[in-house]
Amino acid sequence: MRTRKLATLLAGAALAASTTLVAGATPASAAGPCGSSYSRVGVYAIPQSGTRTGTLEVYYSSSTGKNCALAYGYGSTYGATTWKGVSISRADGSGYDPDADYYQYYAGPVYVSAPGQCIDVTGTVVAGKVTELNNVHCG
Repeated sequence: MRTRKLATLLAGAALAASTTLVAGATPASAAGPCGSSYSRVGVYAIPQSGTRTGTLEVYYSSSTGKNCALAYGYGSTYGATTWKGVSISRADGSGYDPDADYYQYYAGPVYVSAPGQCIDVTGTVVAGKVTELNNVHCG
């Protein structure tokens, strides 16, 4: 009898877990922060004094040849109005697209068309603390 109760309990837990996973899954057609044809290609921490205060995300659309970037607050800067900024350009400096202001959650999205080229991207969520990537996501 005890074994049957345990088996029933485990089966119920498995059913609940699988139902939660299916119900919580994002549809494949759902649009991300840059649009429906974009896939995330990079996630980078924005640190301040060794502590992560934000996240720089980079996306790419193979159908348009464009890259996109956003800078999100993290921890104490998420939901707090702080200086948040993000910029993107081709590695040669052309196509520069910045966005910076006092935002609550994130700066961006910003875009650059760079098929077959590398990009430069920067992100900040606290004035003066910048994550900068040069000559990345080439393609």
